[in-house]
Amino acid sequence: MSNLDDYNNDKNIDSHNTTDHKDHEEYEEVCYLCRRPESKVGKMIHIPNQISICSDCMQKTFDTINKGDNPYMQMMGITPNMMNLSNLQSDIPKAQKLKKSKPEENEEAKEAFDRKKIPAPHLIKASLDDFIIGQEHAKKVISVAVYNHYKRIGTTMDSEIEIEKSNMLMIGPTGSGKTYLVKTLAKLLNVPLAITDATSLTEAGYIGDDVESVISKLLQAAGNDVKKAERGIVFIDEIDKIAKKRNTNSRDVSGESVQQGLLKLLEGSDVEVPVGATSKNAMVPLTTVNTQNILFICGGAFPDLEKTIKARLSKQSSIGFKADLKDKYDDDQNILQKVNLDDLREYGMIPEFLGRLPIMYTLEGLTKDMLVQVLKEPKNAILKQYQKLLALDEVDLQFELEALEAIAEKAIEKKTGARALRAILEDLMLDIMYEIPKDENIGRVVITRDYIEGKGVPLIEMRGTGNHKILAVNN
Repeated sequence: MSNLDDYNNDKNIDSHNTTDHKDHEEYEEVCYLCRRPESKVGKMIHIPNQISICSDCMQKTFDTINKGDNPYMQMMGITPNMMNLSNLQSDIPKAQKLKKSKPEENEEAKEAFDRKKIPAPHLIKASLDDFIIGQEHAKKVISVAVYNHYKRIGTTMDSEIEIEKSNMLMIGPTGSGKTYLVKTLAKLLNVPLAITDATSLTEAGYIGDDVESVISKLLQAAGNDVKKAERGIVFIDEIDKIAKKRNTNSRDVSGESVQQGLLKLLEGSDVEVPVGATSKNAMVPLTTVNTQNILFICGGAFPDLEKTIKARLSKQSSIGFKADLKDKYDDDQNILQKVNLDDLREYGMIPEFLGRLPIMYTLEGLTKDMLVQVLKEPKNAILKQYQKLLALDEVDLQFELEALEAIAEKAIEKKTGARALRAILEDLMLDIMYEIPKDENIGRVVITRDYIEGKGVPLIEMRGTGNHKILAVNN
């Protein structure tokens, strides 16, 4: 029995050594004290409990211990003789490693963005048309900007001609498809995408995320592959929430200060970011990411911006038969399309920030006809999802056109754009999804306008007979 135990122990040791060898080939060690990787500080010094320390930190530690006059050590009553690593092992966190950058992986990353493999703008827009209804101008602008951006970083440019980044500012009412447009674009191009909320960003030193956390999320989306992250897309949503605060006597740590901090990221610089965390104070490795080839897309609804635009346009009104009336733009649903840089500066965005977002475009507010199209035409339309769910029960779900129009009218009343469609359908379909599985003879369900308006019930057709049945639902 003892021979068998010895054999198993030897086998476990060999397996452990093999795993450590593979990890050493794929990952590089990180200094426990300064969190710098092996590629920057050189060979590590290993101490018990799988701790790696670079030679610089080890030398500083020895100098501090040998000196013996450290005020903090004296204050705590610690002497050099009391410094014993075995006493600290219980509080040591798990060792962390940073993935090495392999030359062949870098070549594959470069090849993935070969100029010949980049889809042309009309192909990008055609792919977006399958998922997004309307917004023709926005889809055209973002297709050209993304095509030029990846063409810029996928080819070797002449040193005398340097093409600048094409960062974008997207303005549109809530529920118009800003976030969904960027998500679909990143999925089509197969590039890392980080979506962050500007409301969580604050000036360095205050509670909240630093601006570098934006790059940390992109690095995490790229699987901690720096080269892959440096060709990704960052979408900063709710960008209007970092506008300068007015009439405040306190420090604006989440407004203008955040805009100032984002300037270096938008323009392109080397940023030292933590791996796997949003704070540099965490015990995590640090790595350097260059933002020169990262495409930044900022989006926001900019509530009450319409008032600023109307005030500017109303200044042109005068007295006379051909003069413009002050209430001319009150019923304009697409007033945001008349925005300019002066309006954004008045709103609270600083000129330096706007200057680093050279491409600015707006999304249209969704009309009744557009909402009907959103319900039924995209590849993953909401109606198709419900039809698929009932098809699994061998039931055919249909919506009358008038019923779709009634749903769109309800969505417009909620003033939350396309987001209202899902909430309305969830409420309408609850009883249907509950009652249908009770009867296996039901073959078809037709949703009518009367049911949407609460004046009737869905039309139920029994399987194989063509007879109708009244479904008892609580609408």
